[in-house]
Amino acid sequence: MPRAIPGVMVECDASIKAIIVKIDSERHDYILEDLDETTVLIKESKLADLKEALERELQDTQTFPEDEDSD
Repeated sequence: MPRAIPGVMVECDASIKAIIVKIDSERHDYILEDLDETTVLIKESKLADLKEALERELQDTQTFPEDEDSD
């Protein structure tokens, strides 16, 4: 008998989706279905964990301009 898994549709920028797919590729814990360039279906129970992982990934990849007045 088929089983249903509750999911949340996430629509985001293509670059953010690429990061989500990268995070999911390690253990395949988050994505239920990759729908298109900007939309994925995420397991509802894993949404909070994915948000935390995405925030960590963004902190590691973001660079901030140096303050020119700090001299």
